[in-house]
Amino acid sequence: MSQAVLHLSLLAAQIMLGVAFILCAWRVARGPRAQDRVVGLDALYVNGMLLLLTFGIRSGTDLYFEVALVVALLGFVSTAALAKFLMRGEVIE
Repeated sequence: MSQAVLHLSLLAAQIMLGVAFILCAWRVARGPRAQDRVVGLDALYVNGMLLLLTFGIRSGTDLYFEVALVVALLGFVSTAALAKFLMRGEVIE
């Protein structure tokens, strides 16, 4: 019983994260301002990381967790760099 509940809840979470991923990609592509695109990109990498984590839970392998960690680190750095670029016009001073 608990295995079936886990499987169904992971499937529901993956479907909802997939829809959120598509909506964030739409915001990145069609955002009216650059700030909207940066926020959409930030939410996009978070949704991608969570999708990787749910795939890792379903498959039981550690590879997905390591990739999710790398995505989280690169996503944070890229969001910080884009925010600095939008504020000052340059990344490296």
